[in-house]
Amino acid sequence: MVWTGTWVAERLGVELTGDEELTALLGLALRRNPKRAHLLVSSVLGKHVPQHPSVVYGSGLGLGLRVRELLGADEAARAVVLGYAETATALGHAVADGLGTAPYLHSTRRPVAGVATAGGFEESHSHATSHLLLPEDPELLAGNGPLVLVDDEFSTGNTVLNTIRGLHERYPRDRYVVVALVDMRDPADRDRLTRFAEEIGARVDLLSLAAGTVALPAGVLEKGRELVARHEPAPGAAPTPRSRGGYAAVATPVRVDLDWPADLPDGGRHGFTPAHRARLEKALPAMTAALTEALDVNAADTPGGEAPRVLVLGFEELMYAPLRLAGALEDAGLDVRYSTTTRSPVLAVDDPGYAIRTRLVFPAHDDPADGPGERYAYNVAGGGYDAVVAVVDSTADTPELHAPEGLLAQLAAHIPHVVLAVVPSYAPQPRAAVEPVAATESEAIGSEAPERSSMLPEPLRGPAFSSYAPEEVGWLLQDLSDVELEAPTEEREEAIQRGGAHYAESLPVEYQPSARYQELFHAALETSAARIAHAVGTVTETVLAERTGRPVLVSLARAGTPVGVLMRRWAHHRHGLDLPHYAVSIVRGRGIDANALRWLAAHHDPADVVFVDGWTGKGAITRELAAALRESEEFAAFDPEIAVLADPGSCVRTYGTREDFLIPSACLNSTVSGLISRTVLRSDLVGPADFHGAKFYRDLAGADVSNAFLDAVEDRFDEVADTVDTDVKDLLAADRTPTWEGWAAVERISEEYGIHDVNLVKPGVGETTRVLLRRVPWKILAQRGAGADLAHVRLLAEQRGVPVEEVDDLPYTCVGLIHPQYTRGATGADGKAVVSR
Repeated sequence: MVWTGTWVAERLGVELTGDEELTALLGLALRRNPKRAHLLVSSVLGKHVPQHPSVVYGSGLGLGLRVRELLGADEAARAVVLGYAETATALGHAVADGLGTAPYLHSTRRPVAGVATAGGFEESHSHATSHLLLPEDPELLAGNGPLVLVDDEFSTGNTVLNTIRGLHERYPRDRYVVVALVDMRDPADRDRLTRFAEEIGARVDLLSLAAGTVALPAGVLEKGRELVARHEPAPGAAPTPRSRGGYAAVATPVRVDLDWPADLPDGGRHGFTPAHRARLEKALPAMTAALTEALDVNAADTPGGEAPRVLVLGFEELMYAPLRLAGALEDAGLDVRYSTTTRSPVLAVDDPGYAIRTRLVFPAHDDPADGPGERYAYNVAGGGYDAVVAVVDSTADTPELHAPEGLLAQLAAHIPHVVLAVVPSYAPQPRAAVEPVAATESEAIGSEAPERSSMLPEPLRGPAFSSYAPEEVGWLLQDLSDVELEAPTEEREEAIQRGGAHYAESLPVEYQPSARYQELFHAALETSAARIAHAVGTVTETVLAERTGRPVLVSLARAGTPVGVLMRRWAHHRHGLDLPHYAVSIVRGRGIDANALRWLAAHHDPADVVFVDGWTGKGAITRELAAALRESEEFAAFDPEIAVLADPGSCVRTYGTREDFLIPSACLNSTVSGLISRTVLRSDLVGPADFHGAKFYRDLAGADVSNAFLDAVEDRFDEVADTVDTDVKDLLAADRTPTWEGWAAVERISEEYGIHDVNLVKPGVGETTRVLLRRVPWKILAQRGAGADLAHVRLLAEQRGVPVEEVDDLPYTCVGLIHPQYTRGATGADGKAVVSR
């Protein structure tokens, strides 16, 4: 028999190595997902590949029995099982059944009105990442017995570690058991789990059916995208059936009344106890009889008189109830397979060596919280089924389900007998109504689960992400290092100005400076290090003087991050303070990363947070931050004031200087910012519960001067300390009210030069440098007589053929003008002339 991973392995170079059972348990397919090219397709999960229900249920049940043996009877009796939506919801149920006495909860992507959120977490590689925990009993996760976490595969361990970390902060316990069908971690990820367990002081065991590793060649994401593009069928193309015979008519779905027991949960979305399991077992025979009658298929009705083949098709997270119904039909003597619909977009290729042979596409039919979209059923068409039982919950029994392009119609086009079974969506009762309680206790039960945790991922830290030491900064970002985001400057400029793209949706190609330019950087650092140290000291001492408690520095990535690190170093050097420092993303026109703020609020007092940036230009980011915090009651406790190293635009109250001078960190890109890219915000990469993204340019390590810049400035701290103390006293007594004179100057320049768009006017040395490095510059305005501070600007302008125009009465040392009507090949495409409006 051909292995169902052969097609991908041969074309993409993906290799599976490990236990001999791996190829029997896993095939390979290609994802339509920018974060991961390949998909490990389980043959025993019952998700993408229809399988005998006895095999699917037995795999999980057996793992549960192994967990029980590992824990022992006493510990198993105190265990709680947590499964992951959507793929592992039935697997987790089966593991809990194997344990015998364990209550079960699975995460969900469906918020439920009136049900408190006990937390959530992220699955960074998934097509839809946001998971919620919605237990009916808010104490379900609060015990100190073992927590058993169940997923279909353990690839890197990120999702499980994020879950354990978040729960352990609120409900610490001594033992965790991770259960997966396959363990595909590499040695580094295995070591990481060991270190993590030591870090939290708990035992973490892992059980699986098989273990191995996935070897991915260089450029696998790009190659995967090319393969998908080459083999993706045209819109509306139907799969090629491989049935045992043709049927003349399209089936008319038949609805069956299961008589599902009242108040029995449809699954583990809100918790499922051993008592619930016993009620389901008791009700299965009657429901099986109702299904058998509705199916009304026998061998005489099938081509060739063969035994009728039945598919029981579950619905996304609703996997356990359909699985148990399928198992009961199998026990009754029918030839049954089981699988479920899914959110995951996967390429279908009709080849024996590929795991996903056919794909049905239909619209979502449960009014999902993240909006409408496509849903899929794999390996159903052409599977030779004589009948299908589609099992959905009542929330999903909508007009979209019954529409001409809906799931039922798609099934009816390929299978002659379609039965619809609807399970009532379980709605938890308000706990306060269950039993009269004292007023104070009732208020405590309320709408919020106790010890609520955001359970967002922990900050990324060096050296795994950035060249900064791990204690210097925690990045509240997601790592997009493996995603191709760079585009030529000219293409980006044209797309941005035409409104076809936002600047944060792509990255410019990283500018690599010439030897002459690098010499200028080092010369500028040598001459300006003391001046920067003075500004660092001034802004830090101002923050310390005006904030009660211990400030939490939150730099605006990435220009603010070197400044935040220097402020942290000053506080430690002068006062022995170890200030927390994080970096977050803020995007002009899109606002600050709300999930980063939620993480900060869960771990620190928002009143202690001090936002930090490198410099102000015209104050656009200052206004962006203030507007974002003002418009959301959720973030009202955060202070919108930004502390900056230099405030030439007079936009803030807290600054190191208001002079517009050269800050060497503005001369370069990632190589002076910890090798981190500018931040990225794109809907297909950043979901509703994701942090914004960024890339770590590990390949530029040879050119990295990030720590050399920091060290050179820190070396001057003692030299400027006395002057800082004197100047800060004067500054604290002075009127520091922002005048916004920079904004007024930008508006004037925009009109004088016929640009009519302040976003294309970038004032100050730092912003002008960015224009020359990242955008299509038109011209540079320089303050007449400006000297060494503009040496690098003049060199970049010379290299790009951009004129430098000296002017009087400029409130900045220089101003960069972005080409106002840039289109490649149009008048002015040389960057020197402009079409007047």
